[in-house]
Amino acid sequence: MKVKVLNQEGKETGREIELSDAIFGAEPNDHAIWLAVRQHQAALHQGTHKAKERWEIARTTKKAFRQKGTGGARRGDMKSPLVRGGARVFGPKPHSYDFKINKKVKDLAKISAFAHKVKAGNLIVVDNLSVSEAKTKSFVAILKSLNLSDIKSLVLVNEENNNLFLSSRNIAKTNVMPATQVGIFDVMDAKKVVLTEAAIKALEANFTNN
Repeated sequence: MKVKVLNQEGKETGREIELSDAIFGAEPNDHAIWLAVRQHQAALHQGTHKAKERWEIARTTKKAFRQKGTGGARRGDMKSPLVRGGARVFGPKPHSYDFKINKKVKDLAKISAFAHKVKAGNLIVVDNLSVSEAKTKSFVAILKSLNLSDIKSLVLVNEENNNLFLSSRNIAKTNVMPATQVGIFDVMDAKKVVLTEAAIKALEANFTNN
């Protein structure tokens, strides 16, 4: 599969790059994507909710009223769940929502996500991305040239570029990261995915080594 290569000014370079069919031309597996995204979101769920049980309530154990003649239930002490401020029956306890999925499923999900972007025409390849100084307006100019202004986009580069990262961090709808660190949610959450030529090689090498 061949894709046209643009420069960071949004103009065609007259070259094309061959994308790996095993990654960018694969048949997407939507179930694998669903599993990987669900696992990512579950891992972010803190699970710190907590309700007090009877033994955790600091209240008197003195009998509140006489056993008979009141017309009320024999509810015991003031820690009872029947009393306002008492314990909660079968309340939530802190626990992890995370669950494990096989690494092969994660890789399949990521491959499927990239394949979806290619099929939808939402993948852009540029020869290189760089800014001379860490200024937001420098990166905004690049996004404008690539017609990505106000579009949620993911920009993948081969290695950490401090100026590039600093220039993009104040742009709410744009996420810049090394290609080898990208996750399934990053790809699916973006409308457009921008890849440098070096980032494509890094991605293909990463999948090949795995």
